This record gives sequence, C-alpha cells and structure tokens, in this order.
Amino acid sequence: MAGKGGGAWKVAYADFVTAMMALFLVLWITSQDKKIKEAIELTFKHPFLRGPRQSSGIIPNTVESVRGKSLAGQYDKPSMVEVTMLQRLNEDIVRMLGTNPDYARNHSVLLEFTEKGLNISVLNRTHKPIFEPDTARLTEYGRWVFSTIAWEIARYKHLAVEVEGHCPQRSRETEGVADKWDLTASRANVARRHIVANGVAPEQILKVAGYADTKPLRDVSPTDERNSRVTMILSVREDQVLAHPRS
Repeated sequence: MAGKGGGAWKVAYADFVTAMMALFLVLWITSQDKKIKEAIELTFKHPFLRGPRQSSGIIPNTVESVRGKSLAGQYDKPSMVEVTMLQRLNEDIVRMLGTNPDYARNHSVLLEFTEKGLNISVLNRTHKPIFEPDTARLTEYGRWVFSTIAWEIARYKHLAVEVEGHCPQRSRETEGVADKWDLTASRANVARRHIVANGVAPEQILKVAGYADTKPLRDVSPTDERNSRVTMILSVREDQVLAHPRS
C-alpha cells in the first residue's frame, strides 16, 4: 500500500504531459496557413455548427463552387463560417419544404450556390402556381412557400436579401399583360412584403427589381415556364457579426 503522498508524482507527470501537448498544439497551429487557422477558430467559436457537405438541396450544388470567388465586391473569399452557414440554411429550407405533400409532388423551388451566395428561385408553375394568373396576387400555395422560406431566412439576421421577379418570353402568362416589367416588379415586391411579414427584417432587403424576360435560367429555354419565378439572392454581409441563428 502506497504511503501518504505517494501518488503526487503521477499528478505532476500528468500536468507535464498536458502542458507539453498544449505547447505542441499551439506551435502546430501557429505554423499553419490562414485557411486552416480560420477553420480552427470556427471550431472553437461555433462547436455545434455542422461542416458543409458536397451536395444537398433540390438540384445538385457544391459548396466548392462558392469558395474562392468574388462575391459581388463584398469580399474575395467566403470564410468557412459563411459557407457552412449558407449550406446549413440550404439544408433547412429543403427539409421544411419537403414536409408539404404538395411541394413534394411539384418541386416549386430551385436552390443553387453561386459566386454571390445562395439563390432561391420560387417557380410559378402552371400546374401549381405561386401567383394567380396575370396578377401579382399570391395563391394559398404561394403564401405557404414564401412563408416557409421566410421563417428559415429570418433565423439569420446577418443575411442580405435581393428579390428579383422574372417571366418567360412570349408566354401565355404575359400575353394579356400590358407591361411584363411591371408584372415582374410587382411580384418581386409582393414577395418582399410577404417574407418581411413572416420574420425577415426590413433592413435585410437590399434590392427589389423586376427583370421581365431578360434573365432566363441557365440551360433553360427562354420560353420555358420555369422562367416565371421570383428569385431571392442571399449573401452574407461583411459588416455584420456572424452569430448562431435563433433556435
């Protein structure tokens, strides 16, 4: 049986080993490049954030497409915090929209990562319209889609939101409309009002615009009905302090 104080050396040795491990960890961190340092800082500041995945959402997208590109002059390279946050928001929107059987059958939203941030395009499909024909009045389904998206965006107060209205070329939807510029601008503004009414802060809105039929979706015919849409462009404002979303 060990005498009194016989285990003190074990405690001292454990403290020594712990101190050496901490020293080596600090030396290793200080020798790494800036990207790794940012990742380590993120781990300690936000230990419960999930790392980004390569693909998620309704259409394929990759987080790598966001990295290393200029975000409309806001900053040169999105940090790991920003990429992780946008990826998490993307996944949350997909999950919430998927709870509605109508949405599961119609897939009325396209989510895509771009050099600017996250694009959310709400499609005004003929078989499940977001707006009533030839108007800027939301259907019941349209109100649900925008409300659901707004609730998720509202959790991230440091996001900037741009809202754009678009329509197809030479479509039945715009044949009876006096001015398709007015129609797309009005729909974008209606979408803005609806998401603000459902939690998005007014100061998060940076722009509301109607583009008529001048900006069709990539790899889609200009006359395709999918070009009838409202697109919300989400980006992280550099002057905002990144924080956890509200639970």
